[in-house]
Amino acid sequence: MNTLEEEPQVAWEIFGDRIDVARAFTSALAAHGEERGLIGPLELPRLWTRHILNSAVAAPLFQGTVGDVGSGAGLPGVVLAIARPDVRWVLIEPMERRVMWLEEQVRELGLDNVEVLRARAEDWSRGPVLDAVTARAVSALRTLVPLTAPLVRDGGELVLLKGANAANEIAAAEKVIRRFRLSNVRVEPVGEGLIAEPTRVIRATVR
Repeated sequence: MNTLEEEPQVAWEIFGDRIDVARAFTSALAAHGEERGLIGPLELPRLWTRHILNSAVAAPLFQGTVGDVGSGAGLPGVVLAIARPDVRWVLIEPMERRVMWLEEQVRELGLDNVEVLRARAEDWSRGPVLDAVTARAVSALRTLVPLTAPLVRDGGELVLLKGANAANEIAAAEKVIRRFRLSNVRVEPVGEGLIAEPTRVIRATVR
């Protein structure tokens, strides 16, 4: 039977005085994530390292009002909202059962800096108003840019959490990057010196 990974010592360093909220969310995800179709059966032994801390180390990159497209289990949106209570978060998720989970967690964790929106990114109707948009494990960059860039204000940012293939995704998305007038597109590792494998983030300015 898979058991929940022991909390890494560095979790306290990353979350600070928000660690108890992070623990509560991690415990809830461990208890209910598989049965509710949020995480796979093999994720418990690496839940802290691969998912919670992998998301949380990106927290310093955000300010203002941020959208999380395809928020799913709350990775990275709920984790980032815990780590950065000073930032407003809009969790954008089309699937009803995941929306219910996100709303439950926002309520139970007391996250008053979070709005959960049941919608697909392409149905966003508020215009380019967000300071940044993030996403994690949603789709390749060339598919993700048309879904995320239209939500961001002029001069705002895409801050997309990616894997080892991030640089290749940028190369494959060259045409769509030009079409959506993204600039300063680059891969940045975050969490170096904190977690064993830093999180790779694709950052880009939206014009």
